[in-house]
Amino acid sequence: MRTITRSYDNYDSARRVVEELEAAGFPDSNISLVGRHEDADDSNAGEGAGVGAAVGGAAGLLAGLGLLAIPGIGPVVAAGWLASTAAGAAAGGATGGIIGAFTNAGEDEESANYHAETVRRGGTVVSVKASEDQALSAEAIMDSATPIDRDTRLTEYRDEGWSRFDDKAERYRGPLI
Repeated sequence: MRTITRSYDNYDSARRVVEELEAAGFPDSNISLVGRHEDADDSNAGEGAGVGAAVGGAAGLLAGLGLLAIPGIGPVVAAGWLASTAAGAAAGGATGGIIGAFTNAGEDEESANYHAETVRRGGTVVSVKASEDQALSAEAIMDSATPIDRDTRLTEYRDEGWSRFDDKAERYRGPLI
């Protein structure tokens, strides 16, 4: 199994990717989504059960969306195995819980920090576990939705003085990307 992860500038792009992955036969249990959505900012993360219908999740993985408070990010909509890992780390007070979730999913440290910071700034991350024979199909679906160019975005972040995700940082108040 390979884990393929992409970040998107907005929730709607990520939602479409999840729906296309499901339509292509990827099981819900192999797909994860963690991201910012205006409903997450307007709601109490402790009341997050069942927000799937409110943010466009009529079926599949998206029907199970819930709200989760992640240190350094704030409230996010989340579903799937990646969300469960991040929730467990956040509930246990683990430092870098979101980073641990990404590294446990197979991301290197730099990519984990990038994905966490992207969510902090308003983006949404989709990860899918795919067998080697499914990997090209998953990548094609995920790349067709125009994910963020990781290297370009990392350069932008670093030009602003960023070096890594800080789960103790104040919540990002700038414009959502």
